[in-house]
Amino acid sequence: MKVLVAVKRVVDYNVKVRVKPDHTGVDTAHVKMSMNPFDEIAVEEAVRLKEAGLVTEIVAVSCGVALCQETLRSALAMGADRAILVETNQELQPLAVAKLLQALVKKEAPQLIILGKQAIDDDANQTGQMLAALCDLPQATFASKVTMVDGRAHVTREIDGGLETLSLTLPAVITTDLRLNEPRYLTLPSIMRAKKKPLETLSPDTLGVDIAPRLKTLKVAEPAARPAGVKVPDVKTLVDKLKNEAKVL
Repeated sequence: MKVLVAVKRVVDYNVKVRVKPDHTGVDTAHVKMSMNPFDEIAVEEAVRLKEAGLVTEIVAVSCGVALCQETLRSALAMGADRAILVETNQELQPLAVAKLLQALVKKEAPQLIILGKQAIDDDANQTGQMLAALCDLPQATFASKVTMVDGRAHVTREIDGGLETLSLTLPAVITTDLRLNEPRYLTLPSIMRAKKKPLETLSPDTLGVDIAPRLKTLKVAEPAARPAGVKVPDVKTLVDKLKNEAKVL
């Protein structure tokens, strides 16, 4: 069974994000970048399925600038067999990424496609669902457990009322949640081996995909600063402030 795993290069989660002075976007100059944490979980799950003897090949895919090769090398070091970069300097919105992945699904014919449920830079949570719709494939989002039984994927996901388990025919699309697994640390030998694994570079034109943005960002601004808290002398004053100032009572 072949698995296609999508990974995205994002600002590292430990970095404090700064908005550009002209409010056109986020400043990424001289900022540490890394693999989207939810995508790390997706790669880890694919590797675990391979270690269990259920998967024969893992193909890591990324869309974006040439530096995304670093992210793909990380996926290769984790255990992916080969990588594909769809290189472009143009802004990529979720629908464009979904269309690029759809073209790669047609090209590679994987039995399972695994993505992180969302990227921590835009929190869109759209690409996996759009990809499933474009490919007309069954999907299971926010997976907290994945098992393969009799050629079907059984996916447990958290919902408001508890846990829900879906049984999917393959091929299928799965998006991963934080509780699915804990990604492994990269070792020096695995990083060195990753440098020798194949990494193919394609372009949107090669895949015949139009990636023109459909949405326009008007302005990007930092959240308003929270006002400092105040101390109150007694419960009566607290209730008064909640009722008359905060107006939550």
